[in-house]
This record gives sequence, structure tokens and C-alpha cells, in this order.
Amino acid sequence: MRLASWGRLWSMAVVLAAVLFFVVFYCFDSPTEENLRAENAELKAQYGILNRRLDNTLKVMDRIKDRDDNFYRVMMQMDPMSPLQRHSGLDNEARYRELQQLSDAGLVTYLTQRMDLLERQLFAQVQSFDQLRDAVGKQKDKLSHIPSVLPIKVEDYTMSSGYGYRRDPIYGSSKFHEGLDFSASIGTPVYATADGEITVAKREAGYGNCIDIDHGYNYLTRYAHLSEILVKEGSQVKRGQMIGKVGSTGKSTGPHLHYEVRFKGEAQNPVNYYFMDLTPEEYVEMIQMADNAGHVMD
Repeated sequence: MRLASWGRLWSMAVVLAAVLFFVVFYCFDSPTEENLRAENAELKAQYGILNRRLDNTLKVMDRIKDRDDNFYRVMMQMDPMSPLQRHSGLDNEARYRELQQLSDAGLVTYLTQRMDLLERQLFAQVQSFDQLRDAVGKQKDKLSHIPSVLPIKVEDYTMSSGYGYRRDPIYGSSKFHEGLDFSASIGTPVYATADGEITVAKREAGYGNCIDIDHGYNYLTRYAHLSEILVKEGSQVKRGQMIGKVGSTGKSTGPHLHYEVRFKGEAQNPVNYYFMDLTPEEYVEMIQMADNAGHVMD
């Protein structure tokens, strides 16, 4: 009887030990597992933060690239860098295959690829700006003849219509608006936006009192609906020189200046030609105003 009791007790002890082992092994992490779990959570958090920073930096790089392509390149009449030039050297698959041997290889590989892209873009952009700097140094005369300031002082106008398709205020049809309309009081001074020669200084059909300036280098600017013309055809003008006054002559619904920039006879978006007159913040605001302005006045 005593042996049977001991046998039952031993069996119960074995069962209890097995249950305890199961509970401890499957329900509780070992110190090592807890450390690994904590490290993994911290790694994911750090990766998330770094990934968001990379996203923001790449967005900034995109904006810089756009300004390089559509702003400085327009100014210098130089071809923008091609995508192949910007991304050359990013096809090193052997390097990425080596990273696959590391732990968390997917995350590390993806992050490294993005870092490589960012570093390559920064390097390419520095080269691009160096080229522009050298070109500027060699073309000082050309710079003085390229439209690069506002035709009206910032404090003297509000933007009424941007560049692009707009509804004609008189005929009601859709029409491509080839310039910008600056709403301002009659008599507000109007300035030449670059050095050049006055080729038109008279009343023109639709434009009213109009001035055209041939700046050379295939550039021409037009200033329309003026109340007064202060220059004569054939005269030379300098950037910033007062050439006329805002009016509402010709096909116009109110006092404003219609301003155009043309390159090789083709209308350009004037917002790309204010690089000497606006801070980066004012430039962004100008673009937003031009995009949202819809009150065509001519």
C-alpha cells in the first residue's frame, strides 16, 4: 500500500513537472528571447523613422531637380541632365546580393538602395549646379538680356490670371492665355525685365498700348494695355528701367498689365523668369498664385 501511494505521488509529480515545463516554455519568454524581441521592436522603430526621413529628403531632391530643369536650365538654355546621368552607378547588383546574406536582409537591402539613390542624386545635383555656375561666369552679357525680374513691384499688384488655358472674359470661350495678368491701379509703373531694344511702342489690336522688347538671345517680352508708353521704338533700355504705366487700353476688362515672355517666338510661362527678383518663398507663392488665379482680364 505504501509503495502504491509513492507510485501515485511520483506519477503526479511527473505530470505536474511536465505541465509546468509546458507553461514556462510556451507561455513565458526567456531573457534572451525578451531581449531579441525588444531589439527587433527598436530596430523596426528606427527603420520607420529613417524611412520617413528618406522620403522627405527625396521629395526635396525632386523639387530641386524640377527647379534645376525648369528654372535655371530655362535661363541658360542648357539641356537638363538625363535620368540616365542622374541614376548612373545604381546597377551594382553584386553589392546588393551580398547584403542578402545579412540578417533582416530585406530591410537592409531596401534601405541601402534608397541611400544609394539619395547620395547619387545629391552628387549629380552638385555637378549640375557647378555647371550652371561656370556657365553664368562665362555669360554675363547674356544674363543681363534674359528676362529675370517682375515687370511690376511686388507691393503694387495682385495676380489676376495665370499662364495657360483660361475662359475668355469677353467671348466666353476657352483660350490659351500666353502670359500673366497683373492687376494694378492705373498709372502703376511698369519696368523692363531685361536689357534690350524697343521694337514695338504703339497701340496694337487687342493689346492696346503695347511695348515689345527684343532682348537678343531669342528672347522677347511684351507689356500690354498700358495707359502710357514712356519709350520709343529703336531705343535701348536696361533691366529695371521704367518703360510705361499700367492701364486698361485695348481688349481689357479692368486696369492691369498683360506680360509675356517669348523664346524663339514661342510663349513661355513667365513664372520661370523671376529668379533675380524673388526669394525661394516668394517664388513658391508666385507659382501658387499663378496656378490659382483665374480672373482673365484680356
